[in-house]
Amino acid sequence: MVEERAQRASRNHPTRAFITGLAGQDGSYLAEQLLADGLEVHGLIRTPVRPPFCPPEVVLHPGDVTDHDATRRLLLEVAPDEVYNLAAVSSVARSWQEPELVRAVNGDAATALMDSALALQDRTGRPVRLVQASSAEIFGSPATAPQDESTPIAPTNPYGEAKARAHLAVGEARERGLHAVSAILYNHESPRRPQTFVTRKITRTVAAIARGEADELVLGNLEARRDWGWAPDHLGAMVLAGRHDLAQDYVVATGESHSVREFVAAAFAAAGVTGWESRVRIDPTLVRPVDAADLRGDSTRARSALGWRPTKAFADVILAMVESDLRPR
Repeated sequence: MVEERAQRASRNHPTRAFITGLAGQDGSYLAEQLLADGLEVHGLIRTPVRPPFCPPEVVLHPGDVTDHDATRRLLLEVAPDEVYNLAAVSSVARSWQEPELVRAVNGDAATALMDSALALQDRTGRPVRLVQASSAEIFGSPATAPQDESTPIAPTNPYGEAKARAHLAVGEARERGLHAVSAILYNHESPRRPQTFVTRKITRTVAAIARGEADELVLGNLEARRDWGWAPDHLGAMVLAGRHDLAQDYVVATGESHSVREFVAAAFAAAGVTGWESRVRIDPTLVRPVDAADLRGDSTRARSALGWRPTKAFADVILAMVESDLRPR
């Protein structure tokens, strides 16, 4: 995958990239990959403090994607060849609590960024490539599994609704002449995943139980099924998708789904803890109002068109997270 990414970079001659949402898990991995490709990387962050895991070579620009005019001025000043929009309120649970904020960040700001990329392209006369980080949540509770790029868009929560709006805006931007791509990302994890995510809550709590520092793991719905992959793999797919000759949308997924129960069992196994069922307590207040039964992606297009493949299996992803959480701090 690395060799193919380098070949595409050489052919399309990108020299500068701009990332929104740099402070998150995905932003740090994406920045590392782009720097390895030899690009000058610029990132938009909400505070002037360099985020954890952010490479020192990245040029930081404090700002807020919801300030559309300021973001446009910055984009015109930086004049990147590639734009990656990762900025989002990434919690589905939070989207029920703050739906207006989620629509502003995940939907309106993404659409405004595409308009700005088109303005930059018009000003410079050279192509700009934009990759939107979409989400499997745009499919809501799909009737069939796996899902692919033709699956009907039918979100069932404010997060999915906002992501769906941005996803549809990508198609409109393509019609207006922008090389725009929507990467429909399924769940992707790593030790850099923030503690607010249930997967990191699981691995950190399991590690604490293994060390004798905690007694129980409190969760909601153990039967929800997700397609969990390795974050660096998914970010690599975004780069390949943006540099492909044809601008189109791609499902980025492993093709396997596992329940939260399976995730928990694998985490306890990785930590060497037996009899895990007695250590897990279900709290009904943690269950989402609407939770898709089986989100599992069909990444045939990404595999055939981009030559993309996942590099870590489900159990290996969890093992990497648990081992990181078990290390002394």
